[in-house]
Amino acid sequence: MSAPKPIAFCGSALDDLRAFPVAARREAGHQLDQLQQGRLPDDWKPMTTIGSGVQEIRIRDASGAFRLLYVAKFPEAVYVLHCFQKKTQKTSQADLNVAEQRYRDLIQERTP
Repeated sequence: MSAPKPIAFCGSALDDLRAFPVAARREAGHQLDQLQQGRLPDDWKPMTTIGSGVQEIRIRDASGAFRLLYVAKFPEAVYVLHCFQKKTQKTSQADLNVAEQRYRDLIQERTP
């Protein structure tokens, strides 16, 4: 069995995740562990509008809907771009913009 892939949080993603209610935070941790082991999360969808390889983990609990946007295609780490509570049916443009900017920054950092 290979070592789990490390997780890297971009911008304020870790603080945002820590602000989730306990049950949602615990579920997010479980889903991130799945990714580290090379497995897919239980409830996810591609978010190609943000960037190539970006995916969304969907978490629902009694206190609402929560999302983690991440990219796991790079060999060195799983990058968590953005974590937020979803308050409407459609993901807000502000949340999409944050994830998109962090993705662009990540690509630029990785380019030698």
